[in-house]
Amino acid sequence: MSVADTPQMSIEAMNERIRRCAFNAWLGLEIVAAGAGEVEVRIPWRAEMGGSPDTGNAHGGVLAAIIDATSSYAVASGIGRIGATLDMRIDYHRGAKPGPLRALGRVLKAGKTIATADVDLFDAADTLVASGRVVFFVRPPAS
Repeated sequence: MSVADTPQMSIEAMNERIRRCAFNAWLGLEIVAAGAGEVEVRIPWRAEMGGSPDTGNAHGGVLAAIIDATSSYAVASGIGRIGATLDMRIDYHRGAKPGPLRALGRVLKAGKTIATADVDLFDAADTLVASGRVVFFVRPPAS
């Protein structure tokens, strides 16, 4: 990820919001890099993330939640505020084995009320395991 521009919401502010959201805090999300409209998120593995007792792969719902949160923070880094998810599409490319995960989010377009972001999610071997596109309703900034 190349981070060239200063984010509109700082890494510290985004990580503080994560700590205040019980579910995102439980996931252990941590913003490790950010630029205007881009974030890199690290996620430690938790046994509770497992979905299949046979393979040990992560539950798809957990991966979807990571993609949703990562895209939200990509939007925050681009416009300085977080919006409500309107639509989300996830593609699962392969099972995510136990181990830390890494997500890269980037804003595709941010308008006055709608923002769209893409996320790629990688496993510990840096293999793409899932990707997604999320559309948000973002309130116009207060005047």
